Amino acid sequence: MLRYIKHNMSEIAGIEIFPIISLLIFVLFFVVVLWRMYKMTKQETDIYGQIPLLEDDETIENNDTKD
Repeated sequence: MLRYIKHNMSEIAGIEIFPIISLLIFVLFFVVVLWRMYKMTKQETDIYGQIPLLEDDETIENNDTKD
């Protein structure tokens, strides 16, 4: 079955650019995520760290007022 797909894909003009574009999008996404994590403040990481521990009816603002 793969040979049918491979045969059809090889006949499309310009198809070789799509793997390059997908790799660039993948790398760009993780560079942005790493940059965002690097620039985060300690307060932001504490807030994001408490999200899994909050009850369903609590919000981040309610959690901040408890401190």
